[in-house]
Amino acid sequence: MTVSSLPTIAAGSDCRDAFRAAYENRYTWDPGFGGYQGRCIWQQGERTVEGRFQVGADLKASVEGIDDAEVEKAVASQLWEVAIHRVRRPFEQVHGDNTFTAGDTTDEGLEVLIGGKGEGDRYRIKDDVVTMVHRHIHGTVVTIHTGSTTDTGAGYLSRNYTSQYSDPTTGEAKGPASSFEDTFVALGDQGRWVLERRAIQTKDADGNDSVQVFQFTDLEAL
Repeated sequence: MTVSSLPTIAAGSDCRDAFRAAYENRYTWDPGFGGYQGRCIWQQGERTVEGRFQVGADLKASVEGIDDAEVEKAVASQLWEVAIHRVRRPFEQVHGDNTFTAGDTTDEGLEVLIGGKGEGDRYRIKDDVVTMVHRHIHGTVVTIHTGSTTDTGAGYLSRNYTSQYSDPTTGEAKGPASSFEDTFVALGDQGRWVLERRAIQTKDADGNDSVQVFQFTDLEAL
């Protein structure tokens, strides 16, 4: 992973190159990846459910052997979330219609204010890592803060992070925040990194801590 100290960028100036460096430093699968499969284990409290899964070359996930429809959906959703963030898309394809203006700098990094097509979105970047995401998606806003990352040698993966959805007009939170802890592993001799374990902590309807753990084992490439 390429790590560089963020140069001093004055507030109000263009910071496209700095953001692009962080964007291109994310770990993604190469286009030739044919997918993978294995065993999936879901745990919450004393309850454990097991099944099998497959993520195809089209990055679509299928889950088998789980009778509980909600658990099956939850496992498939996590696999989809991982896969969709591993898609390699050129910077200009994603951000070509955006402008990038430097905001303030905090311990979390340089604020990047988006104009153009992504007007209203903003990020923070530090040492070629996107440390904060604040995006408008389908009528809601998601804000993600990354606390630590995994260095794959070919880009970084977020390891510890929080996620909060909120109303784009009022800024009011939509539900409780969630905290994530991800563990990744290199898949066989191909060296492609896939999710091995994800723990998600949030609050239940009664305000008590609730933890779901997703484990993926016996992993093999297709």
